[in-house]
Amino acid sequence: MTGEPLPRARVRRRRLPSIAWLVPVVALLIAGYLVWDRLRERGPEIVISFADGAGVRVGVTPVMYRGVQIGEVTGVGLSEAHDKARVRVRLKRSAAAVAREGARFWIVRPQVGFGNITGLNTVLTGPEIQAMPGEGGAARREFAGLDSAPVGLEAEGLQLVLRAERPRSIRPNTPVHYRGVEVGLVQKVELGPNATSADVHVLIFERYARLVREGSAFWDTSGVNVKAGILKGIEVDVESLRAIATGGIEFATPSAKAPRVRPGTVFFLHDEPKDEWLAWLPRIQLSEPK
Repeated sequence: MTGEPLPRARVRRRRLPSIAWLVPVVALLIAGYLVWDRLRERGPEIVISFADGAGVRVGVTPVMYRGVQIGEVTGVGLSEAHDKARVRVRLKRSAAAVAREGARFWIVRPQVGFGNITGLNTVLTGPEIQAMPGEGGAARREFAGLDSAPVGLEAEGLQLVLRAERPRSIRPNTPVHYRGVEVGLVQKVELGPNATSADVHVLIFERYARLVREGSAFWDTSGVNVKAGILKGIEVDVESLRAIATGGIEFATPSAKAPRVRPGTVFFLHDEPKDEWLAWLPRIQLSEPK
């Protein structure tokens, strides 16, 4: 025993950080990740001018392509002349290639027609903007929106122009028939170059393009034709119930030996067929023989 006092141990209490600080830190990290993820998906902002922007809402109205949302509306305003609605749209980065020369945009709203209902899914959700990408053109940031959905743009076939003095009940999507079979449709109707006639632009589906030859005759089947005679009484000719409301076009071809026509060929649209046209029975091969 030396008599020296033994050393005493010192006890220190380490204070652990309060777990309450973890909550705002985790929330901040999550918010930062969401902001980063949002910025990572941001694509270009474009401006689309429409004649009417009714129902389009910021942060609500989506931009759709093939059923997939590719962007959303970020702003709605008027043009400087107050004659157009200018809609700002933020596209996703994965859809940036949509905004190229030739791209088309239109507003889908619910429409009910005779035998045709479109845009039914927008009744509760409001309008949506549909897009059709441009192909191979230069990138653009401003576009002129369409007044209505384009018709038959993705379908392949023979495009013709039917010139009429006054087409009856013919509008986009009006069917074109050959012997009662639907072989094409109307894409658009507009005034002719000198405004003395109407030009009906039609698309004959690729499978039936061979049916149109030089000398083919087109006539309007819209509505009901009523003929009265002393011996036969009253004859009522109704092509179809759909033709009464939406119109219809029929055509006939005189001979399979007649040359085929080129795209853009202009035919006259008659009010009714001649008896000789209805008697034409050419044998036309619809596809190349194997």
